[in-house]
Amino acid sequence: MRTVNEVSRLTGVSVRTLHHYDAIGLLKPTAVSEAGYRLYDDADLVQLQQILLFRELEFPLKEIKGILESPNFDRNLALEQQITLLTLKKEHLENLIDLARGIQMIGVNKLDFTAFDTSKIDAYAAEAKARYGQTAEYQEFLQKSQGYTKEDVQRITVQMMAIMAEFGEMREKSPSSQQAQAQVKKLRDFITEYFYSCSDATLLGLGRMYAGGGRLTENIDKTGGEGTGEFIYQAISVYCREQ
Repeated sequence: MRTVNEVSRLTGVSVRTLHHYDAIGLLKPTAVSEAGYRLYDDADLVQLQQILLFRELEFPLKEIKGILESPNFDRNLALEQQITLLTLKKEHLENLIDLARGIQMIGVNKLDFTAFDTSKIDAYAAEAKARYGQTAEYQEFLQKSQGYTKEDVQRITVQMMAIMAEFGEMREKSPSSQQAQAQVKKLRDFITEYFYSCSDATLLGLGRMYAGGGRLTENIDKTGGEGTGEFIYQAISVYCREQ
């Protein structure tokens, strides 16, 4: 068992923050000593790790509390999301470092602000939140998926990857081509039928994820060929602009 001061020194989380987590019921100590000191065991530290992971995903404390108390909480999924998000942040920082070094070495000769773009990070964080029931889309998905059998899930997954493979077959065409735009509509209709009502904003957010790097992009590119994720995003962008 560790005191609140020991936990603070070990984790870098301030004593004040730990007191606040206790007060709101987010991280309550396992025991309190006779002298009134909070005492934390290893399970509490695991809980604290999860809280800090979700804070990196930019979840509000109230939402984190609801997620950790939910019977649907999947620790492995949370870790996978965290790895993906940190990878995106790492790439973002590397782009900024390269930009700064370029300015330092040769001066500013081009006003390029693409390195400051955080849209991929924002899109992934939003999707991560959606998976934990904080949006109407996820609630709709829960309702639709209640009756899904294991075979249903496998069939839907195969069909989804087949759609990605079809995108791959046309990735050398223009994203604005009639074939590509018809395929985007097919994707949108599929998501609406089996997952949740897919609005323009949701579809565009998914497109950013498909091209955003990490395991999802790798899986799509393995299915449809290198560049498929980016092609889908470009086709979706055209589709959403023309709606």
